[in-house]
Amino acid sequence: MAKGLSLFERRRRRVRTALKSKGTLRPRLSVHRSGRHIYAQVIDDAAGKTVAAASTLEKDVRDASGANIGAAESVGKRVAERAAAAGVTKVVFDRGGFLFHGRVKALADAARAGGLEF
Repeated sequence: MAKGLSLFERRRRRVRTALKSKGTLRPRLSVHRSGRHIYAQVIDDAAGKTVAAASTLEKDVRDASGANIGAAESVGKRVAERAAAAGVTKVVFDRGGFLFHGRVKALADAARAGGLEF
């Protein structure tokens, strides 16, 4: 039986605590990565609402593999477009417990290219 939290959970808590301690009023761009898909949400924590979301589960991207860098880039572009349509241009990047590498980095770079600032 595990005695404490996994390294992933410890890293996730550390990242979220650092974001909340800054006390920023910006919405949060949260990323979740699984073995098959990648998901991104722009969350307004003050209102408790999701402003924009995109993932590889959407119908027009579902036929392609969601577990590669190309899919992550398309999700980053989509979430940036939807956030801009909702009036959000500045966000805080919440990588969760995932390392800023590979698909997570590709999503972040595509969101920056799409117009989000973080």
